[in-house]
Amino acid sequence: MAETPDPEHHVASDPSEEASDDEGSGRGDQLTRSQAARRERVIRAAIDLAATGGYDAVQMRDVASHGNVALGTIYRYFTSKDHLLAAAQVEWVTDLERRVGQRPPRHGTTAERMVDILKRATRAMEREPTLTAALVTAMSSNDPAVAECQSELGSIMARIQAQAFPEDFDPDVQRRVIRALEFIWFTSLLAWVNGWAGIGETSDELASATHLLLDQFD
Repeated sequence: MAETPDPEHHVASDPSEEASDDEGSGRGDQLTRSQAARRERVIRAAIDLAATGGYDAVQMRDVASHGNVALGTIYRYFTSKDHLLAAAQVEWVTDLERRVGQRPPRHGTTAERMVDILKRATRAMEREPTLTAALVTAMSSNDPAVAECQSELGSIMARIQAQAFPEDFDPDVQRRVIRALEFIWFTSLLAWVNGWAGIGETSDELASATHLLLDQFD
């Protein structure tokens, strides 16, 4: 279950830190440099805890201690543990976009380029199975703040997947294919972290779906 704020969460452990925060939202593009740095420390602390202990290990007081921030400061940026972990997932996918942009797929058919992109994403998550399980669990939450992260995640993944398509590809078909693969990718991850399928099987199913959708266009 999502961890919700307790009555003490408005009391900062560091009064000077609390005083330096304004009442802005937790979105990184609306923060001052110092606020963005604190927000990043919080996300990094949550990632470290989730990577070693999974979803249940991410407790807000532990995140505050690990990130060296006030507990109240965390709740200025994140409404719940699920929101925090969902934001961490967005950070991870943002980094994936940067890496794919540096080395985009250039060869093969559209389907083959798409499989390359999706396998890169899956391999990166496979290397951190405990963290991945925590992130996917959080992204499955019905928290409204998580829904915003889901939307942002979808937009980033759409930009990443768009690099597999030729410039003259029908934009409406491209949008629908990307949306379908987004659902298949997330469902595959959910099956893996819940033990319904092994990571190899998950990767094969994702590749198969990609070819079924895109082979007709090459």
